[in-house]
Amino acid sequence: MSEPTVEETRRTAAEGWIWGSALLENYRTMYPQAIDPADPRYVGGFGRFRHYSEPFTPANTDVVTPNNDTPYSWAWLDLRAEPYVVSVPAVDRYYVLPLHDLDTSYVGYIGARTTGSGAGDYLVAGPGWDGAVPQGIAGVLRADTFLVGILGRTYLAGPDDVPALQAVQAKYLLRPLSEFTGTAPAPHPVEEPVWPIWREEDLATVEFFTTLDFLLQFFPVLDEERQLRDRLAALGVAGSGEFEPAALRPEIRTAIEQGIADARGRLEEAKKDAVDSTHWFGTRAEHGTDYLTRAVGVDKGLYGLPAAEAWYAGWAQDDQGNRPPDAATHDHVIRFAPGALPPARSFWSATMYRLPERLLVANEIDRYSIGDRTPKLVQDDDGGLTLYVRKDRPADPKQAANWLPAPDGPFTIAIRVYGPESSVLDGSWTLPALSVDA
Repeated sequence: MSEPTVEETRRTAAEGWIWGSALLENYRTMYPQAIDPADPRYVGGFGRFRHYSEPFTPANTDVVTPNNDTPYSWAWLDLRAEPYVVSVPAVDRYYVLPLHDLDTSYVGYIGARTTGSGAGDYLVAGPGWDGAVPQGIAGVLRADTFLVGILGRTYLAGPDDVPALQAVQAKYLLRPLSEFTGTAPAPHPVEEPVWPIWREEDLATVEFFTTLDFLLQFFPVLDEERQLRDRLAALGVAGSGEFEPAALRPEIRTAIEQGIADARGRLEEAKKDAVDSTHWFGTRAEHGTDYLTRAVGVDKGLYGLPAAEAWYAGWAQDDQGNRPPDAATHDHVIRFAPGALPPARSFWSATMYRLPERLLVANEIDRYSIGDRTPKLVQDDDGGLTLYVRKDRPADPKQAANWLPAPDGPFTIAIRVYGPESSVLDGSWTLPALSVDA
């Protein structure tokens, strides 16, 4: 294979960065959780859950844009030696255990919407596994990569509901197939790789492709990606773990750097028009080869659920063009007209985050979100609903009941609609404006 030209190198680097950014962003989370035992976010390695059961507060800073609707259950699976079995109990509340490949494409979903509320055992198999499926397995999820993540969500009604939530989470089980069946010796453990230390700066440098080259050993080439993977391989990014930027000719290294800058510019442009999450998250079949839209979703809400499960949106600016909105200079309102609340089969919420951190906002009433489960909301006289978004508590008791506390500065609000109705998905229902309160 002849060496790519400078122009070809720049183009491949740009396309490879857009395609591969999801893998690196995923590794950015997987490294502290599953690989680095010294990190406080460590879940205990592969093959075990770490559950978040207590509601998030502003003191929790290890997850950006957190939500208190559905506390998380984190886990990571290494499927190189054998499949895993995910077991769930009968669950009397909304929950979902979504499993994602190394590039964040969803393998499948176990949960109230897809598999129902009953107990079940689900087999998760890696690439090329062709063994016998044990009797009693309720479903088989086949991953395209050997490393798979789970970011489960389970409904929490409020602080008093924490013990009941914990009882459900305790019954989410992960077992290697040999342990689940109890009829065969466990396969020989696979060799432990030398995991590269995560470095934030690598996302913007040629070292991006060093980490990508390492990760590709866990990601067999798919037919629909073969052309791009071949072009990356021609640059030395083939999954050998031996890509060495220092060995590149200066003009080739410069072309890769230019390609990365091109890709990052494309992503920034795409994000400007990204209003809601309808197409950001999904299975490999749903994404197809639209890697740019996938990259937008990864950037804006890593591990977001697909729109059929949960629809996400928010306000990048207010109706006066202030971008981002700033509660230090303006009070705001969100007015839902009569009959125009978010159409949800399950529930909806709007959560406040301070910028640029995208973390919860400390306030005197410890309210971080507002929605259809918020007690004692006051409807407007015509049956609509107005939310008051400001840093100071309104003096009017009716407005205070509908107060969403904001920081003394820039903010963003994320709205989540769980089980969105078709009117949300087809765009016939739209968000009202975030209006400056005159």
